[in-house]
Amino acid sequence: MSTSELQLRAAKPDDVPLILQLIHELAEFEHMRDEVTATETELSVHLFGARPYAEVLLAFVAERPAGFALFFHNYSTFLTKPGIYLEDLYVRDHFRAQGVGTALLKAIGQLAVKRNCGRYEWSVLNWNKRAIDFYEKMGARPLSEWTVYRVKGEELFKLCQS
Repeated sequence: MSTSELQLRAAKPDDVPLILQLIHELAEFEHMRDEVTATETELSVHLFGARPYAEVLLAFVAERPAGFALFFHNYSTFLTKPGIYLEDLYVRDHFRAQGVGTALLKAIGQLAVKRNCGRYEWSVLNWNKRAIDFYEKMGARPLSEWTVYRVKGEELFKLCQS
């Protein structure tokens, strides 16, 4: 693939059906299809509503959708700077190993620098050796001293009742 065939652009409201399709493909890849409850309406509100919660960068190869990255800002109190958290990076199987993932990862890194962010972070499933190798090749290192915790669903509601 030539670099002229690869195009990245910020998602627009009419891209929501494509974004949802890519989310479903990612969930299938991660063996988590049953966990997807996203709808086009929710994505539209959360990405393009009065208070956007996340941003999406889309990748196209020869004008065909190749992948996406969904990210949002977080904040470091120690650095007193915003950061960018990469929630999802997904490249369709037939576009992998062609520079699409690298381009998406770098483009968001460039946004982090442009926006004066103190860090750029993401998580990866422990079994995804291909992704781990890719991220480490790009210079990322795992944070072994941190454990991610999550409260969701019924547990979140119970927490609020305490």
